[in-house]
Amino acid sequence: MTAAKAVTVYAPPAYWEEARKHLMKRDRVMKRLIPQFGDGCLQTRGDAFVTLARSIVGQQISVKAAQTVWDRFVVLPKKFSAANVLKLKVDDMRAAGLSARKVEYLVDLALHFVNRTSPVTVWETMDDEAIIAELTGIRGIGRWTAEMFLIFHMLRPNVLPLDDVGLLNGISRSYFSGDVVSRSDAREVAAAWAPYCSVATWYIWRSLDPLPVAY
Repeated sequence: MTAAKAVTVYAPPAYWEEARKHLMKRDRVMKRLIPQFGDGCLQTRGDAFVTLARSIVGQQISVKAAQTVWDRFVVLPKKFSAANVLKLKVDDMRAAGLSARKVEYLVDLALHFVNRTSPVTVWETMDDEAIIAELTGIRGIGRWTAEMFLIFHMLRPNVLPLDDVGLLNGISRSYFSGDVVSRSDAREVAAAWAPYCSVATWYIWRSLDPLPVAY
């Protein structure tokens, strides 16, 4: 198995079963959706740098194209890490399919991890908005990417990514018979999900694509 496809499997987040019960009790759509996906749950790849690097690689291209570029990029260094990404040649990164702008973003991300004065574990003590503020200070990372990091790496339970097209499309399909929904509409629907918006969002994504979303 290549490094690009290796996903470490962890136990479900500690809150997962309680979240499922809460959502099925509070929300008619969740009551229907959740049983359809058995024991599936949110998973983490276990590496903060990998999660953020993958999100940058995948910006503004299809999931399939992103995976192709990532598969080429991740094998360039002998071991994929922030320090080793900084040793790569720009031409090699471009040859893997990365745009010049994404190369700049990935180098900035790697520099942030190499130069960060406090360990990544400090994020565990920070609230969601504080982590978002730090991450969006890095070139190439906006709020959506930071929220994906909170959901998929930090496994934070109550993140509602209102900029996510999939979430809005899923809410449209499941709650509004396909009518276009606004961020305000989505926020109203999600009021019943708190404090487990991340979990509900994961199930909404699954309702659109049976393959689990992972970053």
